[in-house]
Parts: sequence; structure tokens; C-alpha cells
Amino acid sequence: MCIFHSFGSSAMFLAKLSAVIVIITAFFWRDTFDPESLRGARVLVTGSSTGLGEQIAYHYARFGAQVVVTARRESVLQKVTQKCLELGAQRALYVSGDMADASDPGRVLRFALDKLGGLDYLVLNHIGPSPFAMWDGDVEHARWLMQVNFLSYIEMAAKAMPYLEESGGSIIVVSSLLGKMTTPFSAPYSATKSALNGFFGTLQHELSMQKSNVSVTISILALIDTESAMEKIRGHSNAVPFPATEAALHVIKAGQARQPESFYPFYTYCLCLIRDWFPYFRDLVIRSSFY
Repeated sequence: MCIFHSFGSSAMFLAKLSAVIVIITAFFWRDTFDPESLRGARVLVTGSSTGLGEQIAYHYARFGAQVVVTARRESVLQKVTQKCLELGAQRALYVSGDMADASDPGRVLRFALDKLGGLDYLVLNHIGPSPFAMWDGDVEHARWLMQVNFLSYIEMAAKAMPYLEESGGSIIVVSSLLGKMTTPFSAPYSATKSALNGFFGTLQHELSMQKSNVSVTISILALIDTESAMEKIRGHSNAVPFPATEAALHVIKAGQARQPESFYPFYTYCLCLIRDWFPYFRDLVIRSSFY
């Protein structure tokens, strides 16, 4: 009886502690978004032909920013650019590029800098295709994906840093809950997102120590209802997706507020907070959501 009473007391304490943490976090992450601050802002959004990146570009356009979009398919980028102009972008330009090509990250960044005359926001969002399946030992695919999903990010950040320092700008890194918590069927993808979290988390410390003008925001997202994501998980998972347009707005707000880390939806923060409390039950829950 005493053992059960003690367990119940501990569980109640943890529940109360979690509630307090959520309340405190909600206070510090309250919405202070100022859309006017984005009017005329010079923005480069990668991976912006479809899905989340496309929605990010559209939101920046609505706020009157100057937007450069980039992805591999030029024909789709032309349509995205036209819609950005219709939504109110001061300027909207596109440049096609393949982030698997070692020369393209720098070329894309130079295009944006030349056309915009500088940069205020670098939004790193692009990802390479990766099978949603058990790992088959394909090391070459993992190496290729690391170039697209990770190395190109840090190359663009490095080349953009002097210009962002000059403007007091921001780097926004779109990451994933899978970079914080592992699940089946996503080993190479999870590895790249974990690498992003580690690298840019370290960079945040170093920029702060150097009293830099540049902020880095890492946005941790759950499953988003993009066409590619829905196609991947079909027949594999019962996870509930969240709207891309809302996730895109969240990413922009977090970057404008210069938050070091943001979570969408908010329950992802709670999951990361308690992920190591009960690892056995955590893994049971994760595996039960896949089939």
C-alpha cells in the first residue's frame, strides 16, 4: 500500500510540475508577433516550390516582404513567385538549385544577395527525398541525404553570416520532432535532423558568446500535412498531421521573435520535455502508432 501511495504521490508531483512548466513556457513564448516588422524584409526561403516552404513564402508575401524562393523545379517556382506577387510581396524572385550539388547552395545565396542587396532572413527548409521504410543498409543514400539536409544548410549559413551580421538578421532552421525523438522507418532523415539540432544549437551558444547580431531559430515540427509527407506515411502510421499553413506561420513568428527554439504544435514541446521520464512506455507508444 505504501509503495502504491508513494508512486501515486510521485506521479501527481510530476503532473503538477509539468503543468507549471507549461504555464511558464507559455508566458515566455506568448505571441508578440509584429507583422509590420516584416514589410520590406529581404527573405530567402529554400525548398519553397511546394509544401511547407511554399506556405512560408506566401505568408512572407502577405506581410509585404521581398522574397526569393528556391527549389529544383523552375516551372513550379515561377508559379509560386507569381502568387507571392499577387499576395502582396514587394518583390518576388526565384532561382532553381539542387542542394545535392555542392556548388548550388553558394550560387543560390549569391543570387539572393545580389538581387535583394542583402539579407534579413535565411529560412532553411529544403529536404531530399528519403524512403519511409526500415533501413536497408544503404550508406550512400544516407551520405547523399546528409549533403542535402545538413551540409548545404551549414554552408548557406556560413556564407550568409557576414550579411546577416550587417543587417541584424536571422537564420531560421526548419527541423523535426524526429530529430529529438526517434521512430521507425526514418533513420537517415532523423539523423540529418539530429545533426541540424546539434550544429545550430551549438552555433546559438557561440553567437551569443561573441555578442553577434545574428539570431538562430530552430523550429521543431510534428507531422505536417504536406502532400509528400502524407504519401510517405500512408499505410504505415496513424499519426495525426497538422496544417502546413499554420506551421508555416508559426515558423515565421518564431523567427521574427528571435526565439532560440520553437515547437509546433505545442504538444511537441511537452513530448520533448518528458521523453526520458518513462523510456519503456515511451517506446511502446511510439511503436504502437506504426503498422
